[in-house]
Amino acid sequence: MRQDAVATGQADLRLRPMTTADLDAVMELEFALFGAEAWSRAMLAGELGEQPASRYYLVAEDRTGICGYAGLLAAGGQADVLTIAVAVTRWGQGTGSRLLAALVGEARRRGCTEMFLEVRADNTRAQRLYKWWAFDEIGVRRGYYQPSGTDAIVMRRDLTTGSEAERFAAGPQAAGGAL
Repeated sequence: MRQDAVATGQADLRLRPMTTADLDAVMELEFALFGAEAWSRAMLAGELGEQPASRYYLVAEDRTGICGYAGLLAAGGQADVLTIAVAVTRWGQGTGSRLLAALVGEARRRGCTEMFLEVRADNTRAQRLYKWWAFDEIGVRRGYYQPSGTDAIVMRRDLTTGSEAERFAAGPQAAGGAL
């Protein structure tokens, strides 16, 4: 990922906790991105009801409104990325990386040492992001996404180590001047 691509549009991006007041905008984005496989409003509202005990949901906002969101389940030393979504207009601008960084940080804050996720087998853009954040493929769940029957790639990340993405975000000094 190029540094200038990440910097573009980041100055106006703000992350904050998701609330039920955000549901209309989040659901609009959810349906635009995931169509028939979108979560229902009731499902997402139920997830928000689990905050802060075991869930952590946040939204990304720019000058146009909510342009992304993400959710985390953290319990028993393990964390699961439940969802990450970024508006098409924000693709390639580092929004997904910022959301994932926030989830990784929150998982570590809650004492988690590993993080898991499922990603569509046909979503190579997301797979590249997760690999850059040091997630490794550990399996496949056949027919996981419904109603399409698309497979999910299961990925895992050791949270006790850093990643190239974290070193990049910290700047040239943290990366040994190698940027």
